[in-house]
Amino acid sequence: MANFTSTSRTSGLVAYMCDTNDPMINGPFFILIFILSITCNSLLLCVLFIYENLKNVTNIFILNLACSDLIFTITLPFWAVDHLHHWVFGDFVCKVITAGFDVGLYSSVILLTAMTVDRFTTVVLHNWPISHARMKRCAIGACIAAWVISILASLSDAMKVKVESWDGFNYCEPESEDKLGHYLQVSLLFFLPFTIIILCYSAILMKVLQGLNRKKSRTVAVLLCIVAAFFICWGPYHIMLLIKSLNTNKDCNVKKRLEVAYHISEMVAYSHCCMNPLLYMLSQKLRKHLLNLLRCEKVNRKKRERSSSLNTSQQFTLQSSAV
Repeated sequence: MANFTSTSRTSGLVAYMCDTNDPMINGPFFILIFILSITCNSLLLCVLFIYENLKNVTNIFILNLACSDLIFTITLPFWAVDHLHHWVFGDFVCKVITAGFDVGLYSSVILLTAMTVDRFTTVVLHNWPISHARMKRCAIGACIAAWVISILASLSDAMKVKVESWDGFNYCEPESEDKLGHYLQVSLLFFLPFTIIILCYSAILMKVLQGLNRKKSRTVAVLLCIVAAFFICWGPYHIMLLIKSLNTNKDCNVKKRLEVAYHISEMVAYSHCCMNPLLYMLSQKLRKHLLNLLRCEKVNRKKRERSSSLNTSQQFTLQSSAV
């Protein structure tokens, strides 16, 4: 979300601070990410629904992650306009888009944590007597819990934002000047899962080094790349949020440097929503499915089967007529 600090309200007076306007590159960059993410995640959903078994636990998580990325992606054009022309959509849309942004962010990290715990159970605790049906129920329960927690947390955030006018421009910002509570909530839903994921993957990698079949090790490697990409993208953003909220230095040069670092980390973080589909393509099976989808292989196969069935039927009719 855009953060403007040219003015602030203090005891009913407008106090001048620093001119730290947004760089113009953010808006066009968000539009580019929006186009890439919509395209990549839509293709991924098509592959899952047409070619993959959605009863598979890993595919259940991938499906929910794609939906999470799409929800986050839908908010990007609004933030792009906010960066380019300030907020022009009104108070209600401000709350809805803020909620969508947070649902996408929170659900992603919770789903990735659940996926990692699932891999930990499969690889490290593989001797546990857990049936596939029970693991599937646990995966569905984890996904439902991720969406419920994300929605509740996002509603709390949405209630705290509103459109305010400063210097003749509208801004979609939290009502309170003290944003530390919001940043701590975001960080709690980031750094705590990060700790859990680090512990789980440490145990998984130790197990892999002891010897694991090639198929399982490839799956673990793909999921590790997905998790690493999330924290590489979002890590600097959350660190910058905490630094900004804790910063007490009033020097304008310091504030400008913090804003530049924040906007760079923001662009890196927002680009994550189009990375998961690209990382899934590390899987040879998904690459094959994607190529078949782009060539309409399944559709063509159905047409050939229908044509063959029709020809057989016609031949049978001709034979019957001859008789």
